[in-house]
Amino acid sequence: MQSPSEASGDAVEASGAAVSTGAANGTFCPQPQRRFVLIAAILASALGFIDGSVVSIAIPAIRADLGATLADAQWISNAYALTLSALILAGGAAGDNFGLRRTFVAGIVLFVIASLACAAAPGPASLIGGRAVQGIGAAIMVPGSLAIIAKAYPKKERGRAIGIWAAASALTTALGPVIGGLVLSVFDDSVWRVIFAINLPLGGVAIYLLLARVPADRPAERRRLDLGGAAIVTVGLGALAYGLTALSAEDAGSSANRSIAYVVAGLVIFAGFIFWERRQRDPMVTLSLFRIGAFTGANVVTFFLYFALSGVLFYLPMLLIAGWGLGEAEVGFIFLPLSAAIALLSGPVGRLSDRIGPRLPIAAGSLVVAVAFAGLAVPVGAGYHGFWTAIFPAMVLLGLGMALVVSPLSTAIMTAVEDNDTGAASGINNAVSRIAGLLAVAALGGVAAFRYAAVLGSTANVPGFGEPAANLPAEIDAVRLAASDAAFSAVAWVTAGLCVLSAVVAWTTISGATPKLQKDASPI
Repeated sequence: MQSPSEASGDAVEASGAAVSTGAANGTFCPQPQRRFVLIAAILASALGFIDGSVVSIAIPAIRADLGATLADAQWISNAYALTLSALILAGGAAGDNFGLRRTFVAGIVLFVIASLACAAAPGPASLIGGRAVQGIGAAIMVPGSLAIIAKAYPKKERGRAIGIWAAASALTTALGPVIGGLVLSVFDDSVWRVIFAINLPLGGVAIYLLLARVPADRPAERRRLDLGGAAIVTVGLGALAYGLTALSAEDAGSSANRSIAYVVAGLVIFAGFIFWERRQRDPMVTLSLFRIGAFTGANVVTFFLYFALSGVLFYLPMLLIAGWGLGEAEVGFIFLPLSAAIALLSGPVGRLSDRIGPRLPIAAGSLVVAVAFAGLAVPVGAGYHGFWTAIFPAMVLLGLGMALVVSPLSTAIMTAVEDNDTGAASGINNAVSRIAGLLAVAALGGVAAFRYAAVLGSTANVPGFGEPAANLPAEIDAVRLAASDAAFSAVAWVTAGLCVLSAVVAWTTISGATPKLQKDASPI
């Protein structure tokens, strides 16, 4: 899950090379048309934010309706995350090359068409394919949403416009799962298709406003798109995700060698990607930035934290809905504290980080998140099923921890590099957070499946982890429930440990100086 505060870094990446078109105010868009740019950007952002959070709640319904396995469920999430994380940097560069309005519209159109294909999917394979195309559209659309605001508004008005965008995005992120959960709980399992179909009217309005009410902008100086690098990293990430996901399959023991082979192949392809990037005139990733210790440390922190966050937010709804039998309307509330805390506290925490430096807030926030995940692992592992007395309070603590991290982490990234590298640094950090989510869903499925099978032992005729179950004998259902609890508890403990590592990395690599002082530090 990506917060509006974190997503705003995409604007830097996608609009850094924007040039004036000769308008008196230094923007391409006259004042009366700017509000249409803002509305379109908010609508497009809502597509991505709502899609990312509501699909997690809809997974049990999708599995029941389509007969999808745990591995299928992982790929329904990961097909989108794979293409988005691999192509988001190229998507930002495309906006510079071809014009932001044109590229932004193209991304929305592709996203909406893919959403309709998802809504009509007859089976898991076609839904996974639609999700992959959705990710390509999002890779073009996501960086364009804020970039076009930055290019349409003059500097003195830009902060207010971005603030409105962030507030609206936080609202949709918070309310999307709640409303989606209500819809899913009222109708039968097939209503999950509405989650994708709703993208048509939202996207249609955004496209109309952009084409009918917003003038075209002039492309920046053209750079060669690193399509080769994008293809290599997509294949590498795909091989890694496939190998890790195969470990959660029912025949994981017999396919272990194949899984390892795919993981090794993915790592080798990544090595080839680094070799490729070092020889490009306009690389997709500025590898030299990783020679800066604070920048590398901040990205390691990002990877650990967002790996942990994405894993819990994917597997927790599966446990609560399919395992405990809770309604989607109730489960939808688990996302509310996270979105609300980030929206309300990121500003004050950012100002605190400006005064004391980002190291302490990031390390403290990481530890708070670790305690929150341990607060999920302990009661669930003990078989305590109190949603409002155990799960929801832990999610409130998670929101507070992430609110301590989001703004200071952005500060640490931006102040670790020179001013002319902030766009590249922001883009890399955004891609790292998304890659972390992709690998978390793939890898933690194996953890859940292994622990689930270990608790089941020789018990037969039991649905897989996160698979809806009905009309089971009481004794078998009790074993299934205990196995489900143990599986998620194992996932939560792993993520808690990663957050502790995140705190250690933050404390040892990120400067405790204020941003101004940190800026003068020599890179290592």
